Amino acid sequence: MLELSILGFLAEEPLHGYELKERIKALTGHVRPVSDGALYPAITRLVGAGLLDQRTEPGASAAPRRILALSGKGREELLERLRHPKQTEITDHVRFNTVLAFLRHLPDRREQAAVLRRRLDFLETPSSFFYQSGKPVRAEEADDLFRQGMLRVARATGEAERTWLREAIALLEQPG
Repeated sequence: MLELSILGFLAEEPLHGYELKERIKALTGHVRPVSDGALYPAITRLVGAGLLDQRTEPGASAAPRRILALSGKGREELLERLRHPKQTEITDHVRFNTVLAFLRHLPDRREQAAVLRRRLDFLETPSSFFYQSGKPVRAEEADDLFRQGMLRVARATGEAERTWLREAIALLEQPG
């Protein structure tokens, strides 16, 4: 997820590390904060793999800044990751939002629709936070107020997301 965020934001414009960190933080928020101890090693790996280019420019009032940009190889890697997200990037809501944030960079509408269809298929599989005798527990069957609340909010959110996914897929699959 971190590498996808780095590649995605740098596909939009070159950034220095602090700007990149702030954008990733805005995307993932308090749910999955990014630390310097994770970000900078990831940047180093991506530079080493030839996916990012870097240059130094003078800082406004501080030391020189390292500016990062997506290389041609990095753009291809981004597109490949968007075409074929890992299963956890489909099933985990925060990770899927990261894919969604950059899916517009994938130029083929059919490929965009295929990614959305994978998420829709996942969301249409019955599931719950709680199970009884191997079956998902519905909000109406939950044994306490708080679990009912969790299940009702999840159901409403899931219904809204499935509706949007169906609309987006239909739009992407329209000819021309």
